[in-house]
Amino acid sequence: MIVFPAIDLKGGEVVRLAEGDMARATVYGDDPAAQAMLFAEAGAEHLHVVDLDGSFAGRAENRTAVEAIVAAFPGYVQLGGGIRNREAVEGWFDLGVARVVMGSAALKDPQFVKDMAKEFEGGIVVAVDAKDGMVATEGWADVSDVAVVDLARRFEDAGVASLLFTDIGRDGLLKGVNIDATLDLARRVDIPVIASGGVKGLDDIHVLSLHARDGIEGVITGRALYEGRLDLAAAIAMASRA
Repeated sequence: MIVFPAIDLKGGEVVRLAEGDMARATVYGDDPAAQAMLFAEAGAEHLHVVDLDGSFAGRAENRTAVEAIVAAFPGYVQLGGGIRNREAVEGWFDLGVARVVMGSAALKDPQFVKDMAKEFEGGIVVAVDAKDGMVATEGWADVSDVAVVDLARRFEDAGVASLLFTDIGRDGLLKGVNIDATLDLARRVDIPVIASGGVKGLDDIHVLSLHARDGIEGVITGRALYEGRLDLAAAIAMASRA
C-alpha cells in the first residue's frame, strides 16, 4: 500500500483545510519544494499535491509552486486541482507530473475523463469526494445529487488508474479515516481506491493496509504529519508490509 504525504497549496503556501473550507486554512510553511524534499528524506516515493486555489478557479493558480515541487521531489507526483481540459492535462504531464486527479470534470464531462484515461494510460485518477454519500465538486463547494458509487461505476473499464475517495466531513479534522465507506467503495468497484480524509495516526495506516487485497491502493495523509501525530517513515514501513 502506498502512503501519499500531501502538500496542499494556497497562495503558494503549504496549508491544510478543515472540511475543505478555504476560510479554515492552517499554514504549515512557505516553501513547498523544501517540504517535498523533507517527505522524500523520510522515505516517500509518492507525493499528493493539490492546487486548492485552482480547484475553485478551474485553472492552475499555483503553477510556480508545483513546478518547484516536481523539480525537487525525486519520486512520483500526483496532482489535482482545477484540471478540467486537455491543455491542462497535457501541460502537467509535460512538466513531469506522474498522475493527474480530476473530480469536477469526472462528474460534468465523464467522456472527456475517459478519453484522457485511454490516451494517458495509468495517468488519470478520478476524485470521488463525498459529503453524506453524495459527490461534491468545485473545490467541494457544490454537492451534487449523484451517489459516490454511481459516479465511480461510470469509470469501470475506462482505464482509470485509481479512485481517490475523500470523506469531506473528516478531512483535516484528525477524526480517523472513514474505513467503512472506503472499503464499501473498494469492494463495489473494480478500480483501486486511495483513501483520504481524517488520518489521525498509525492505526489508520495499519487498518487500511490490512485491506490492500480488497482494493485499497493507498492513503493520503497531511495534517497528522504536519502536527507530529504520524511519523512518515513508520507509516511507510507499515504500509509496505501489505
